[in-house]
Formats: sequence, C-alpha cells, structure tokens
Amino acid sequence: MRTGPRNLITDVEGLLVGNAEDYRIKTGTTVLVADRPFRASVDVMGGSPGARETELLAPDKLVEDIDALVLSGGSAFGLDAASGVTDGLRKLGRGFRVEKATVPIVPGAIIFDLLNEGDKDWDENPYRDLGRQALAAAGRDFALGTAGAGVGALTANLKGGLGSASLQIPGGYTVGALVAANPTGSVTMGDTRHFWAAPFEVGDEFGGLGCFSGPLDFAQTARSKRDWVNPIANTTIAIVATDADLTKAQLKRLAVAAQDGIARGASPSHTQVDGDLIFSVSTGARALDNPIANVMHIGHAAAVCLARAMARAVYLASPAPRDVVPTWRERWGR
Repeated sequence: MRTGPRNLITDVEGLLVGNAEDYRIKTGTTVLVADRPFRASVDVMGGSPGARETELLAPDKLVEDIDALVLSGGSAFGLDAASGVTDGLRKLGRGFRVEKATVPIVPGAIIFDLLNEGDKDWDENPYRDLGRQALAAAGRDFALGTAGAGVGALTANLKGGLGSASLQIPGGYTVGALVAANPTGSVTMGDTRHFWAAPFEVGDEFGGLGCFSGPLDFAQTARSKRDWVNPIANTTIAIVATDADLTKAQLKRLAVAAQDGIARGASPSHTQVDGDLIFSVSTGARALDNPIANVMHIGHAAAVCLARAMARAVYLASPAPRDVVPTWRERWGR
C-alpha cells in the first residue's frame, strides 16, 4: 500500500482541515472544508450518537452538496461548533442559495469529553468560537494527536486523539480518513503496546510494532477503564473521503464499509454506549471507470485508512496536566 504525500485526508485534492483547541477545558474542534461544495453521506452504528443536519445527507433529500463537516468535543454543547463554522462560511458567501438568502450547510458530530478533568465551568458555550477558529485555520497540513476534536479524547486504557491517514489505490483514486478517536474500547491489543490496526500499518506510522503474539488480558483493560473514568463516556466520530465521483447513494455505502475501520481499530466497538458515526465525502474530481468494483475498492481502502488513523491518533497523543489516563508514549516509553 502507498500513502499520499502527507498521509492525511487532505491528500484528497481540494480538501482542507482546521483545528482549534482550548487546553484549559481539555477540548477542541476540527473542521473539514473544501475549495468548493462537496457531496456527503453518513452512517451511524453506535448506540449513543450526537449529531446535527445528518438527515439531509440521505440520498432522497434535496440538498446535493454541503459546505463543511465538523467533528467536535463537548457532547451536546459541542454541536454549537458548527454554528461558528456556519457564521464564517456565510461571511465568505458560501452556502446553499435560496433566492437572496445564502445558507451554509454544515453537518457535525460530537464526542463525549466532559469527564477528562478539564475546566468545564464556562459562563458561555465556547464551541461556537472554536468552530470559527478551526475554519480560519483550515489548510492542507494540520496537527494530529492531542489536537482539534481529539484534545479531550480517551480510550479504554490510554489517551485518545485526532488521527488521519491516506492511501492511493489502483485506478488513480485517493482515499483518506480523519477521526476523533474516543472509543469505549481499547485501540491497543489488550493491555499491550501493540495496536489492533497493526496488520494494516504502512511503514512505521504508529511504531512498526506488528501484532502481539501472546495471550491477551482483556479483563485488565476493562478494569483499567473503570478505575479512571466513566466507561459510558465515549464515541468515535470520523470522516472518510475520496476524489472519486460518487453519488450520495454510493457515499452511503462507502460510510457503511468504513465502519469496519472502527472495528479494526478498537475493541470493542459499535457498542450501545458509543456514538460511532462516519461521514463520507466525495470531491467528484475523478470519474468511475467500473462503478461496482471502484466503490468496493474505495470502501475497503477507507476502512483501512480509518483503522490506521485511529492508531495514529493514540500513538501521537501528548501528555497534559491533570490527564486521567496516560498517553501511549508515557505508558510504553517510546
């Protein structure tokens, strides 16, 4: 497998990502935007999702293109980050035109990061401003780990984070993933330093450690989670993207296929207490030459990218004061 030049979702030409953080609150927001409106769909497999404007992404809904997607911390409070992005896009003249009105279309999703010992005693919801800041910061390069929507993320036994990865696949298509990894499950194999995503690693992008070959102590991971934080305070949210020209119906199938990436990246996944949600995006730059085969290959690549992105999110996380769980590097000394 070969990654794009950045090994980021922005290897899909035309896509930009911006992060904004508040390290005192231990939270943040990440925005994906493009140089022009783009098609999108969504799939939800977690039992506790939090999202806005996802219904309009269904194939039978009027709006064909959207203007941005938002991943945010903050649980229900974080849904307001999309309002800040909407404000910023409106100032730029971006949005769905209805006669003289311009309405930016900005779906979003949130993770639960309210129990990570950040200072949540705000007087005014901070997420609208974080959304504006993230939009203003959007570019081809962006930080991973303890950045953007991943600042306050946790996993079963380690600090979570923001991850991304890409692949260039036969046919000339590029596929990428962006994830705020905050699962109830563990991203590592039991209580070891090895990642569940190891079989899909490209080079040494998350340590090159391979798979763990010994017996796994899953019970220890579960106990560790309960020792530190509430085990129902989680969710993994992600975006997968391609330059292939996909319809909204094909994008729905892409989002469904990409859910395998969460299952390959964390164990357990898709639980009743996770809100696992994936947006899928097409910039429409490259025509399909074999629609059935192309969509199948792109879906597989998206799942692979997402699993890798989850491992990178944890591998690149950095420590901060009052952390309730260690980072991977603190725990394993690399």
